[in-house]
Amino acid sequence: MTLQNIDAQSPEARSADLIADNIARLRALFPELVTESGKGVAINVDVLKALVGDAAVTDADEKYGLNWHGKRRARQIALTPSTGTLRPCPEESVDWDTTQNLMIEGDNLEVLKLLQKSYAGKVKLIYIDPPYNTGKDFVYPDSFQDSIRNYLALTGQTEGGAKVSSNTDASGRFHTDWLNMIYPRLKLARNLLKDDGVVFVSIADHEIHNLRAVMNEVFGEENFIAAIIWQKVFSPKNSARHFSEDHDYIVVYAKSAETWTPRLLPRTQEMEARYANPDNDRRGPWTSGDLSARNYYGEGTYAVTCPSGRVIDGPPPGTYWRVSKAKFNELDRDGRIWWGSDGGNMPRLKRFLSDVKEGRVPQTLWTYQEVGHTQEAKKELIAAVDFPNSDVVFETPKPTRLLRRILQVATTPDGGDIVVDFFAGTGSTLDAVFQQNAEEKGNRRCILVQLPEPLPGAESAGWSSVVDITKARLRGAAKNVRENVPGYEGDLGFRVFKLDTSNIRAWNPNANDLKTSLFDHLEHIEPGRSADDILYEILLKLGLDLCVPIAQQTIAGKQVHSVGGGVLMACLAEDIKATEAEALALGMAAWREAQGTVGDTTAVFRDNAFQNDVAKSNLAAILEQHGIKQVRSL
Repeated sequence: MTLQNIDAQSPEARSADLIADNIARLRALFPELVTESGKGVAINVDVLKALVGDAAVTDADEKYGLNWHGKRRARQIALTPSTGTLRPCPEESVDWDTTQNLMIEGDNLEVLKLLQKSYAGKVKLIYIDPPYNTGKDFVYPDSFQDSIRNYLALTGQTEGGAKVSSNTDASGRFHTDWLNMIYPRLKLARNLLKDDGVVFVSIADHEIHNLRAVMNEVFGEENFIAAIIWQKVFSPKNSARHFSEDHDYIVVYAKSAETWTPRLLPRTQEMEARYANPDNDRRGPWTSGDLSARNYYGEGTYAVTCPSGRVIDGPPPGTYWRVSKAKFNELDRDGRIWWGSDGGNMPRLKRFLSDVKEGRVPQTLWTYQEVGHTQEAKKELIAAVDFPNSDVVFETPKPTRLLRRILQVATTPDGGDIVVDFFAGTGSTLDAVFQQNAEEKGNRRCILVQLPEPLPGAESAGWSSVVDITKARLRGAAKNVRENVPGYEGDLGFRVFKLDTSNIRAWNPNANDLKTSLFDHLEHIEPGRSADDILYEILLKLGLDLCVPIAQQTIAGKQVHSVGGGVLMACLAEDIKATEAEALALGMAAWREAQGTVGDTTAVFRDNAFQNDVAKSNLAAILEQHGIKQVRSL
């Protein structure tokens, strides 16, 4: 057996190939639909028309739906695999060894692509607060640059000092740029959701119509759940030219409206206060409801006799009893009719607290009294990071009470639900997860993604980008939870990863000096990359969780990592002699057996670490003899 080499073009070196996945799904449903062309696998449109009928297939210009300049390219961007990686930063993290939360720095489009293999179909809730379309430039230009080094040029959208993107009203692309930014991200985000997952998107008036149209296309109009109105300010802006904009929207779509159900919210004290038990009913507290209605529901009008002996000829004039005479008598015998304390009042129906749902159904109007407002959000941020002015970060941050309400509705405390926010800003979503987990003794997990956009005005505090404040805010949030919830031992940490180019070098020869290029590419790993960099790229590209347990052992003098109980075993030593290969292979096989690994194991090594081909082939043969058949080299 020989080792299979992983190079820059290998599937293991790229993010999920969504086009290939889509073709595979079509092949599974309709094998005859897939054919071959000069460019490889293709879809036969003629067969498609035969399967669904000509009328169901159209490429006409005039058809219902949202269209804009650049939509085709935006769709292709979402489908193009990423060759990047996420480099671990334990020194910037909190509780690296134990936390299940992630804080990822980088362009969220590329990060969403890289998360596909590990987290597709696993996310319960996505909340995003994307940039509102104000006519200004966006900081998400969809250009994954080498090493993501020049953030100023990236966010300024310049090329050689010249402006290449503008989003001003006068440019004629006031909405187009925003749509090109949001569309591919929503396409990728949907793939991450579980079948019973849901997405909440904050938006203002400027783009809610376009957002709804885009989400109808991406999620399906049938999966629209609600457009929540959030009262974001507690006092009107008298300086407004026309109307004081006191609210934003939160648009809600489910992966499948048939499988997603919101959790009930806790009953309020006001609701509880409406229930009492003045007659000591064995069924507990109750409240009463009107038995009459203006519309006809039952047997019209009929006389009833009160326990006091008073005869009531019928309900008030112009109304009817809600139930028939027979049903009324049945309810009265069961003690479900309330005649008043003296037994002679107009009858009312008793509704018992024990018969009511355990909570209240969420409503679509969320007031600032219930879920907070923007001023509250700014005060939270200032308190968490001890910074005098939050305006340098965001004009309209979201309060954690608002996000906690979303967590209450869309997640369960103890299900290990994964929450994703890929426009993380200052990290208020993970702050809210910390608080809600502490209150409910929950174990929700959170993945944040934020571009390290420059932060003018914050240099005095030692911060150069938004993510510096994000990390500072999360540390402050964890401190606040520990102080406010004594004895809490839940997860208050986060692992920091940074988007970068792949650790695996791509073949990029100099046509004028191929000899030198060949020698330069003898090393397959980019210079300056650590073993941990390489290990986590392997995890990412093989589809393993970035917080999966990793154990280490020294075998034959080499450090070996066992990931996920032996699902992946990696030895990234830079030198493996022929005399060491057998002991290393036998030791790895023995460790795998001791862990009781279920299923296949993938073993990975550096390709140029082996002293010669004999060492490489011997090691691979021994591993195969002991059940480790997938052996790869970088």
